[in-house]
Amino acid sequence: MPPALKQLAGQIGELTSKHHVTIFSKTTCPFCRRVKSLFDSLHASYHCVELDQIDNGKEFQDALESMTGQRTVPNVFIGGKHIGGNDNCQELFSQRKLIGLLRTHGYQYDLIVVGGGSGGLAAAKEAAQLGAKVACFDFVTPTPTGTRWGLGGTCVNVGCIPKKLMHQAACLRESIADAASYGWEGIGAADSITANWATLRSAVQDHIGSLNWGYRVQLRTNKVEYQNRWACIVGPNQVIGRDRGGKETEYTAQKILVAVGERPNYPAGVPGAQELGITSDDLFSLDKPPGETVVVGASYVALECAGFLAAMGFKFIRPAVPVSLERDSSSGRINFKVSVTPADGGKPSQQVVQCDTVLFAIGRAPVFSQLGLESAGVSLSKAGRIVVNDATGPPASPSTPSATQLKAVRQLTPAAIQQQKSHAVLQAGRMLARRLYGGSAENCDYAGVPTTVFTPLRVLLLRPERGRAMERVRQRRRHCLSQEFQSAGVDCAAQAENACYMKLVCAKAPGQEGREPILGMHYLGPNAGEVMQGFALGLKKGEALSFVL
Repeated sequence: MPPALKQLAGQIGELTSKHHVTIFSKTTCPFCRRVKSLFDSLHASYHCVELDQIDNGKEFQDALESMTGQRTVPNVFIGGKHIGGNDNCQELFSQRKLIGLLRTHGYQYDLIVVGGGSGGLAAAKEAAQLGAKVACFDFVTPTPTGTRWGLGGTCVNVGCIPKKLMHQAACLRESIADAASYGWEGIGAADSITANWATLRSAVQDHIGSLNWGYRVQLRTNKVEYQNRWACIVGPNQVIGRDRGGKETEYTAQKILVAVGERPNYPAGVPGAQELGITSDDLFSLDKPPGETVVVGASYVALECAGFLAAMGFKFIRPAVPVSLERDSSSGRINFKVSVTPADGGKPSQQVVQCDTVLFAIGRAPVFSQLGLESAGVSLSKAGRIVVNDATGPPASPSTPSATQLKAVRQLTPAAIQQQKSHAVLQAGRMLARRLYGGSAENCDYAGVPTTVFTPLRVLLLRPERGRAMERVRQRRRHCLSQEFQSAGVDCAAQAENACYMKLVCAKAPGQEGREPILGMHYLGPNAGEVMQGFALGLKKGEALSFVL
């Protein structure tokens, strides 16, 4: 190698040693722009030498060719090692190897996920598939009655999955009642059949157990390190993991994702509520049938649980305000003191209702008190939820006092995002991982996320939630179309006519009859969850009334 080229080769060696990523480029080269865009999307810093902007650019290119055998640009070095051009970098990215080569932070992990529910698992697996080194911490604090569960979060263990299974069990009673109308003989009257709680509970818990194990296998397959430990954030990049025995271990990561979800509320100031009452966290794993049950609340969870319990023969009482709970020493049942307001508007009076189970379903709240979020400079709203920006990350304002610390912390949990639904959180988790490690800039769109309420008469809700659509509803520049109808699937059954109902909310569009934009819809009837799929897609794409008519 001529002395001049040897001198330039030395300079190139110094540059590639000093900077973890060095790109030798030309400002006019489209492939150079592509490789820079790739590194920008991965939030990777790089040093760029524009060969067409320096006097000895041709000589640099000669030296690079002599060193690497490559004369074209871009010519990329990572960690002092020659990588190649744009095609080589793109191939490493597609093979999920580029993230590992770009790692310079010195922490144990690229990402620690705190929470093993729908969102946390989705984010952990997606990040690992994109090449990140990930650990997932999941620990279930027992309920006041001692209930605990496995990996998968609320939806899998004490929410959507067991609720839907028990709802299905309740629906079978109705199907049995209709069976004779479809030619089935030898089936007794619906009133003569009973639900075996032990059999149902065992089947539900066995299914949940298989899902728990499946999630652990998925984490192992994707090389996500699973830690069954309580995680406490002690710094922007530090987590203390505490096992069941109280042993603490420190872990570090470049980024920490909070995905811990929420837990059910107990009524404040009601003696005996936590000692004698239960929530949906306990209901699906009760050893004994709940018996006569008082369901406190009017949330989705309250209505759904009351619905399947009633269908399975368990009684529940009218609306009332809880006052106190006591155990009856003679019968072992619960004396539930309530305040009842007469329908005619008279004065409330206190009554004692004797029952077997009191189920509280009065909403949920985040549990951040032991996470140590203040150590990472994370701000909470008045409602106790994490304040985030649209990208499900830390506050974007550079004036935030702890902005430098907050760069390390991301959050993904129903405690903060706009939709407290598992399917929305799952998608948000995947998309967050893609923004961090997959070169994506796309945020999760929470507008128009559908809701199905699994009451005995299933309810579908597709509602406007932002922007002009919501403003039109507020200003009444809309009109509604509604219709009752009979589902074809129950025509032979001895059921009431017009068992289904649908309402469409449309924007007013004078002179465009039939082409008015659909803002939202309600559907009440069988199979609401399945009916929802097509309509949700249509509304998401902005379809007009003609899409339905």
